[in-house]
Parts: sequence; structure tokens; C-alpha cells
Amino acid sequence: MIQPSSVFSNLTVSLGERSYPIVIGRHLLDDSDFARYVPGKRIAIVTNTVVAPLYLQRLLDMLGAAGKSCISIVLPDGEEEKNAANLMRIFDALLEHKCDRKTTLLALGGGVIGDMTGFAAATYMRGVPFVQVPTTLLAQVDSSVGGKTAINHPLGKNMIGAFYQPQAVLADTATLASLPDRELSAGMAEVIKHGAIIDAPFFDWLEANIVKLMARDDAALAYAIQRSCEIKADVVRQDEREGGLRAILNFGHTFAHAIEAGMGYGTWLHGEAVGCGMVMAADLSERLGFLSASDKARIIALVQAAGLPVTAPDLGAERWLDLMEVDKKNEDGKIKFILLKPLGQSIITGAPAEFVRATLAACTQADK
Repeated sequence: MIQPSSVFSNLTVSLGERSYPIVIGRHLLDDSDFARYVPGKRIAIVTNTVVAPLYLQRLLDMLGAAGKSCISIVLPDGEEEKNAANLMRIFDALLEHKCDRKTTLLALGGGVIGDMTGFAAATYMRGVPFVQVPTTLLAQVDSSVGGKTAINHPLGKNMIGAFYQPQAVLADTATLASLPDRELSAGMAEVIKHGAIIDAPFFDWLEANIVKLMARDDAALAYAIQRSCEIKADVVRQDEREGGLRAILNFGHTFAHAIEAGMGYGTWLHGEAVGCGMVMAADLSERLGFLSASDKARIIALVQAAGLPVTAPDLGAERWLDLMEVDKKNEDGKIKFILLKPLGQSIITGAPAEFVRATLAACTQADK
């Protein structure tokens, strides 16, 4: 068994017969019990050129010692690599190695690897098992949980994908020690999001502990990861396929996805765009009378303290609107926003064009 001293939390995403555990702990990749969460005898590990030198051999050795036969698929790193060409590279490897329906795909890396591996698992032979082993803060607190899988299209982020739940999420917090500061900040965006949309006391806690979090304090990070996963697991339980409630997890993302597509995927990290997008969503919330000026200021201050940008690139108002019109939440050609009403509560709504344009004007700068 994984020793209690190494496990911070063991949660469950409750989806009936498709329920699965989220195990959060330190040095899980060094624990012999890790393999019991990985079903099947044949495993295809998908990772990237940054993560592979750090953790791939350790994982191969552990799974091999447990009697599992493994292949590895190493993809280029970066959001710009989350595309159809690299998805095909996964399929090519699976077919070349004659992988069957009992082969388990294991995603070792951040959100890009998790999304692509999940989409490959959802579609290879019409569905094979997969396991998430997130190695970035963003993936551990958000993208690895909930079964959203996708690739990007030049005209829109995450527009081609499937809902497909993993068999397990195994988050080793020790991997955060190797995470660049910029990636740590990017992950904090999704942590802040969870407090802003649904848990005001957690937002208060983040304000009080942001210095510890950015200093990588083990206990603070463990709690932030655990609480984020609890929040997301509960939302997914209630609305697995984003028919309503789950859309609140996209707070800041309408603006963020426009930033990513408009700047070119990979120019800003996803979490950087989300951080800035939350500031823009808070500004729009205030303009509509949903959020106080003081709470908007708190959001801006916390995003800044996490090392995230609070001023957006000036894409031009028409380009901004064009990009935001390509969003999965939109209905009947109208842009839908996740806004705060008030801090700690969310509302899914449209907004008059003049208010949206005012937010764009207030939050952008030409030289970014």
C-alpha cells in the first residue's frame, strides 16, 4: 500500500460505475503501490521532451517491476503542439506496436499531454483505458480531473475533443519541485479560479497564503491542490458534460482562449491567459453591477501576486470579438461569459456589446 505519510489526500470523482480516485501525494512515482492504479498489462506512456528526461525511466522501471509491458511515446513540448499532427503520432505508435483495446494509455505531463492522451484514448479502437499522471500544478488542480479531452484548431482552442473519464488521477506533488516559476504561476491561475467562482473562504485563504504558495511550501501546495480537486470533482459529479453548472469552471476562459488563439498558441501559457482573463471577467462583472470595486481589486491583486499578467494584449476590438465568438459556451451566435455575482458565486450570462468593448478598452494595451 502507499504509505499514509506520502499521501495528502485520496478523493473520488463520483460518476457511478465510471467513478475514479484522485490520489494526491508526495513521491507517488517512487511508491511500489502506484502500479495498482494502472489497469491492464500493457501500457503506452505518452509524455513530452521536457518531462521524459525527468520521470519517464522511473515510471518505466516501476511499471516493469509490476509485470507490465510498456511503450513510450515522446511528443514535442508546448501548447502549439496540441494539434492533429501530434495526435496522429500517438495513433501511429499504438498501431505500430499492435496495441489492442486492453492497452492503457498513461498521460505523463501537463495539460497538453493529458488532453491529447485522453482524446487518443477516447477514440483509439473507440475507447481504451487511460490514467492521468499530471506533473504540473495546472494539470494537478484542473485539467487532469473531469474527463475533458481535446486538441486545438487554428480557429479555436479545444474545439475538437471528447468527454472521456480517466481510470485514475495520480498527482505526485514532488514533481512540482522541477517546475519552472512561470509554470507554477500558470497553475495558480486555476487555483484562484476555484476560489473566485464557488468558495469565497478558499479565496480568502489564498490571499493569506499566496507568499507560501509561490515559495512552494509543501503543506500550502498540498492543501491548494486538494481543495481545488474537491471543488472540481463536486462540479463534475453534478454536471459531467457541461450542460449547465460545469460551465462556471470556465471563468476567465472566454477571454483567455481569445488571447491564446489571437497571440498564437504557446506565446502565453494557458494559465497566464486565464489569469488575465479572470481580471477581464472581473472588470466586466463590475461594469454590470455584479461585483464590487473592492472585490475586483482583490482579484487583480491576487492574480498579480501569483506572478500572472493583468493587462491583455491589444488584438483590436473586432479581432477580440471574432475570437470570442468561437467558444463552446456560446449559443445562437451570442457570446456567453462566466462572471462573478458576487465574489465566490458565479453567473453564466451574455453582456451588452458596449460593456464588453469597455472592458476590452480598459484591460488591453497596444505594446503587450
